[in-house]
Amino acid sequence: MARSSPALDDTLELLKPFGPVHARAMFGGWGLFQAGLMFGLILDERLYLKTDDTSRAAFEAAGGEPFVYDGGKGRPVTLSYWTPPAEAADDAHALLPWVRRAAEAALRVASQKAARKTVRRPKRA
Repeated sequence: MARSSPALDDTLELLKPFGPVHARAMFGGWGLFQAGLMFGLILDERLYLKTDDTSRAAFEAAGGEPFVYDGGKGRPVTLSYWTPPAEAADDAHALLPWVRRAAEAALRVASQKAARKTVRRPKRA
């Protein structure tokens, strides 16, 4: 895999006002991270942002599309990553609110996972 891509370079430039973001090669594309939380993906030169039950409807209403891949035997698998609206593709000012939603979703999901880990289960006799 290439060490970079045009979509990655462009996205990192657009995200400069958001603060320090780093990319890591994964899934045949790139994961986007801030403060240790993955909030975005770049796959097939396309940006996808993290969603959850709180934010997904806004992405859908704005015309976003989910990331879907073939899980084998023709079964589509939909991840919780959606494209931002088309008008945000080349405009940092328009993209930042969507990136903030994605970062907030990543934080909520991480908090929920941490809370589940701290719940003690009774020991079986």
